[in-house]
Amino acid sequence: MTTEESTDATEPRSTAVRWRPLAIAVYAVALVAWIVVIGVPTDPFQMFAWMWLAVIAWRWGVPARAHLDFVKDWWPAFAVLVVYLYSRGLSDELIGTVHWTMPIHVDRWLTGGNDLPTAYLQDALCGDPCVRATPPRWYDVLLTTVYYTHFVVALTLALVLWVRNRVDWAAWLSRYLVMNVAGLIVYVLYPMAPPWLASKEGYIAESLPRLTGRGWSDLGLGGFHVILAKVGNPVAAMPSLHGGIAMLVALWTIRRLTSPWRWTALLYPLVMAFALVYYAEHYVIDIIAGWALAGLVMFGVGWWERRRGVPI
Repeated sequence: MTTEESTDATEPRSTAVRWRPLAIAVYAVALVAWIVVIGVPTDPFQMFAWMWLAVIAWRWGVPARAHLDFVKDWWPAFAVLVVYLYSRGLSDELIGTVHWTMPIHVDRWLTGGNDLPTAYLQDALCGDPCVRATPPRWYDVLLTTVYYTHFVVALTLALVLWVRNRVDWAAWLSRYLVMNVAGLIVYVLYPMAPPWLASKEGYIAESLPRLTGRGWSDLGLGGFHVILAKVGNPVAAMPSLHGGIAMLVALWTIRRLTSPWRWTALLYPLVMAFALVYYAEHYVIDIIAGWALAGLVMFGVGWWERRRGVPI
């Protein structure tokens, strides 16, 4: 290879690196403006659009056709997540029987037959009386932020892996998609109401308001959960994919890293579980089921990869 050829080959990369800081800065300003004016991206359409723009900013300066690689590689995952988001609302319509009391009995058993864990947490942390309008505390901002990370952490991890290592990207994305599809199947077969809805319908004597979004309302971001409710299903609660995917991220991190600090990744599903129970989004048994599903997905997909000789 001649010196001239070598220079020509590295020119696109050097151009990308040179313009990358400015492109990322423009991307960050645009994303913040979108959040302030439109709202926090939550659905797959917005998420994938902003992910693609992030890749374009990071690889700024490469040939335009190279940016189509993202669409080519990601569209199957995008299709699966769109189907998941808009079909999970059919769970109670296909089976027709919503389950109300099983998780109540199990969670009461976990506390020795006394109050539900959600009731304990809301009594201790929410205020008296505990209603949505109660002024949030500092930890509400933290817990709501952790709750929202469900919509970005797994896909952000996939995005980073897509840029750095396509083999790891495929391995992680397959686990993430299997987790979502498995959760959807259970939602269809076993529609179950969360604590806030069971309380609202009189199956729980205690008042357990849905507190999701507390702390963000003062920042002007409190409406994201309302947007999600329009395309979701209030009886798609078992298993908790919020809890399950947080555990999936933790298990993947522990498996891939070698540092002793990798075990701190378990704090993520633990804090997520705390937020979900406190906000009356899920029973404890929902979260345990989500964690169990994450373990099964990690084991099952890993077994399938080894059987097919896929490098992992």
